[in-house]
Amino acid sequence: MKKWIKRMVAGALLLGAIGTAFAWYFQRGDGRNTSFRTSRITRGDLLVTIDATGTLEPEEVVDVGAQVAGQILTLGIDADGRSVDYGSRVEEGMVLASIDKALAEADVKQAEAQVESAKAGVRRAEADLEQLKAKLLQARRDWERAQKLGPSEALAQATYDGYQSAYEIAKANVAVGEAAILEAKAGLSQAETTLWRANRNLGYCTITSPVKGVVIDRRVNIGQTVVASLNAPSLFLIAKDLKRMQVWVAVNEADVAKIYPGQPVTFTVDALPDETFGGEVVKVRLNASMTQNVVTYTVEIVTDNSAGRLLPYLTANVKFQVSRRENVLLVPSAALRWTPSVEQVAPEHRNGPPAGQVPTSLPQQPPAEAKTRTEARPGMIYAREGQFVRPVPVKVGLSSGTHTEVEGVGLAEGMELVTGVETGAAASTDISNPFTPKLPAPPKGGPPPR
Repeated sequence: MKKWIKRMVAGALLLGAIGTAFAWYFQRGDGRNTSFRTSRITRGDLLVTIDATGTLEPEEVVDVGAQVAGQILTLGIDADGRSVDYGSRVEEGMVLASIDKALAEADVKQAEAQVESAKAGVRRAEADLEQLKAKLLQARRDWERAQKLGPSEALAQATYDGYQSAYEIAKANVAVGEAAILEAKAGLSQAETTLWRANRNLGYCTITSPVKGVVIDRRVNIGQTVVASLNAPSLFLIAKDLKRMQVWVAVNEADVAKIYPGQPVTFTVDALPDETFGGEVVKVRLNASMTQNVVTYTVEIVTDNSAGRLLPYLTANVKFQVSRRENVLLVPSAALRWTPSVEQVAPEHRNGPPAGQVPTSLPQQPPAEAKTRTEARPGMIYAREGQFVRPVPVKVGLSSGTHTEVEGVGLAEGMELVTGVETGAAASTDISNPFTPKLPAPPKGGPPPR
């Protein structure tokens, strides 16, 4: 009797397991237990971009420094009548700051005294030369008279030789006097150069703006001592024109080949998240930099800032416009990545799509996009047909990451496509082994029982 009962129980268990297996198979095969995530084909414009991050920079910046050492006594007055500070508008030649002039003025007075002394030296040398010329004249006359008499009883030989020597010495002294004048004039020129340099250094004590612009950085305070040695200390940073600004963007080496001068660019800044600004590429710098084995190139973008909304050194989120396609069929990129199981494909399409549905090529891109043109490649999307899907071969064109351009036979705007599945029945119906023990559910509002 017990053996018969055991056989009955074993048979019931076997039949239950077979029934469960059959139910799971048929539910999976007819798609009743599968919920598809779908989207529709749209028609519109596709913009392919390269994203990068950069920094807004003034187009031309002048670093104003000090060429002499000294203490800052005062700051200048800007165009608005206020003390020169961050954001001050300044004109060319306007005083920015003044350095203590005491030492420079003393140097000027010393140099002026040296000039006067050198001038007196020149006048003395000229007077000495006139005196030497007079002595030369007297010596010449004596020598000429001695030559007429010659050595004789009236003129002794020694006297004759003395007149000749006096004449030769007088000529040499005149040459020495002329050289003394040249030396004195050279000393005067040196003294005048020293005076010019002293006056120049005195002028350097007044720091003026070399250009018209806006002070974007003030690096000195009243009472601070600046020391000019090999490098001039930087006092002010002036942006020449903030109506035109640049964006310096670091572009990865994998994308730099797609960047070219004149390329349109859009960017946003965190300070103005609701505004989009435009610009264009002006230069790709060739001095690449490497950070953690990543090579990047700096790209310069010029943008108009006539409204004054953009501030220097803001972070810009840049999009380089690589390619644009207008009025094309677009599908979510996820639809091209999803592949169904065999059971999810309609039975009449499980052997593949009918012949002749694969398109030959996509329309040609405009010539302006020749530099970034992408050749079309074959792809597959799946249209929904009731509880199944139908394969639709397409040619894949440009992609923005989220959407992709496609072309194919039978494609139309509004066609429903499958982008994934959601096994909703698995969440509501347990089709696992009914004999598997289950853990108790945790009580509501508290941790599970231990």
